Amino acid sequence: MKVTCDREKLREGLAIVNGVVPTKSTKPILENVYLVATDHTLELVGSDQEVSVRYRIDDVEVADPGPALVPARVAFDFVRDLSGETITLDSTSGTKCILTSGADRCELVVADHDEYSPIARFEDHASISVQGGNFTRLVGRTAFAAAREPGRYAMHGVLVLLADDKLTFIGTDGRRLSKASIPVDMGGAPPCQAIVPTKGMQLFCRVIQDPLDQIHFVIRENQVGLRSRNAETFARLIDGEYPRYESVIPAHCSHSFEADPELLGRKLRLVANVSGDEQRAVRLRLRQGELELFGRASGRGNATANLEVDYKGEETEIAFNPEFVLDGLKNGDSDRIRVEFENRTSPGKFLLGEEHIYIVMPITFDA
Repeated sequence: MKVTCDREKLREGLAIVNGVVPTKSTKPILENVYLVATDHTLELVGSDQEVSVRYRIDDVEVADPGPALVPARVAFDFVRDLSGETITLDSTSGTKCILTSGADRCELVVADHDEYSPIARFEDHASISVQGGNFTRLVGRTAFAAAREPGRYAMHGVLVLLADDKLTFIGTDGRRLSKASIPVDMGGAPPCQAIVPTKGMQLFCRVIQDPLDQIHFVIRENQVGLRSRNAETFARLIDGEYPRYESVIPAHCSHSFEADPELLGRKLRLVANVSGDEQRAVRLRLRQGELELFGRASGRGNATANLEVDYKGEETEIAFNPEFVLDGLKNGDSDRIRVEFENRTSPGKFLLGEEHIYIVMPITFDA
């Protein structure tokens, strides 16, 4: 293989692939990036066996087509620190790959590319087309709520539902849940659902370069795939039973208020500064037209903040982990939100935008 290409495009491709390639693996072959030059294209392939990416760089000058398998991290670090506009990769010797840009040069050891497991190609059959920006917004509104701590493995991913001309994502860690949907044209795609690892969702977002681009998304028996303008990405599905999220979303709420999310977030952060590390909790006290936020921690003190809200019910209060509420406000997309709950021991329902529901379990306290 011998190719010459734009250095910045190669850096971008290697950065995406390095987000997948493990830095240390029980299979050292996976620590490499698989390069394939054909016609006027250079493909970069990386995988950790759970997620995979095939990234394409067009308009390259190919003097000698063929493959090369080189250390991913070293290749990225060298290309990143170059200052030249173009770079040449030459592995025609078969034992090393020489990277040159102007007077700068790097020799990388070449591994046996026959040992590298092939990565699937994206198939359009039964896929749906979605605007890239809408897809990344769905991920942003839900993936933050997925579990990170050890526990039920199924919660370490995002539940994807495709039905009734809607694409719905759901993330939960057992203490909060975020659900968001967008309308889609299902075409010939059958209704289906799958649990996609959060790492896979993050990779999908990274390869969407223009939010106006149409991407293609498909769910198969054991993996999910996404094709963007320059990349094909895949993630192995998570086995397991996802929590029954429908039962968590309150159907009836006696108390509700509306507020400016930016102002609510600012007041919440203010009061949360004194809440304790052992039990992060801020009380929301509601009376006609007003919300009072109160935080207190032994050995620290207490703080109170007030803001006007649209509330006309009886005086009541409820407490939440402020970090959970702030996460929802940060990932919402509305200049006016609505908060609903039945009583101080029932889940809080945050309506953060069109087709975006966020549920937070309350923190109980002595009356």
